[in-house]
Amino acid sequence: MSRSFAAPRDLVFAAHSQAEHVRHWWGRGNPLDVDLDFSVGGKWRFVEHAGNQEHAFRGEFREIDPPNGFTWTFEYEPMAGHIAVEKYEFTESGGRTTVTCTATFSNREDRDGMLQSGMEAGAEESYRALDAYLTKIS
Repeated sequence: MSRSFAAPRDLVFAAHSQAEHVRHWWGRGNPLDVDLDFSVGGKWRFVEHAGNQEHAFRGEFREIDPPNGFTWTFEYEPMAGHIAVEKYEFTESGGRTTVTCTATFSNREDRDGMLQSGMEAGAEESYRALDAYLTKIS
């Protein structure tokens, strides 16, 4: 996935790596509980509150290279054991930052299951919420 934002790379990176920012956009803009230890080996857990439903996600940071990118594991708790490795890269040009996320799955079935879960639509909704949030804080 790749998305461009009208904001500097340092700010977009902070929005992805600091709990006080993540809670404003990550869960499609819904209320979000955020536990985030942004360090190599640090754990993260986000719980999105969407109406009367909760969606919990978790993982661990594997690599961090501010403000160029980070790699974490990604797991949707109700489907425990299906873990993707996601690498985020942040590039800036002309005052715009492009975020590229490459996800690696253990097998084709896990990849296909993630795609069928609505992950793409959820990510797009979250990035629309990030656009709005970045406008407020820039």
